[in-house]
Amino acid sequence: MDAAGARDFLRTNHRGVLSTFRADGRPQLSPVAAALDADGRVVISTREPAMKVRNIRRDPRVSLVVFTDRFYGDWVQVEGTAEIVSLPEAMDGLVDYYRAAAGEHPDWNDYRAAMVRDRRCLIRFAIDRAGPNVAG
Repeated sequence: MDAAGARDFLRTNHRGVLSTFRADGRPQLSPVAAALDADGRVVISTREPAMKVRNIRRDPRVSLVVFTDRFYGDWVQVEGTAEIVSLPEAMDGLVDYYRAAAGEHPDWNDYRAAMVRDRRCLIRFAIDRAGPNVAG
């Protein structure tokens, strides 16, 4: 699978596990919901104090495996170099992320207030590598 195929899969499948690197080099895994932004980059909403944010700020290399809601079946792994987009710059991206992953929110003002209250930010990365190329 190439990056274009991975993006096609990510348009309709959002459940995944993100891998970042701890300070000692071991992986730290986090269940996440991932989507794509208008530029085809992977975006994930999280909280500023989350360990994955601290890890990415120290070492921006990330891997993400995304699978179907059924869990078993098709899946894809993507890799890239992530950046953290913090509020207030992240707000439009957080709205776009929600729309891509879940559709329209019933109260966008409430959503925006929750993003500020919860100290949300975006993890964003271009897909540098995608796989698998075979099932199994």
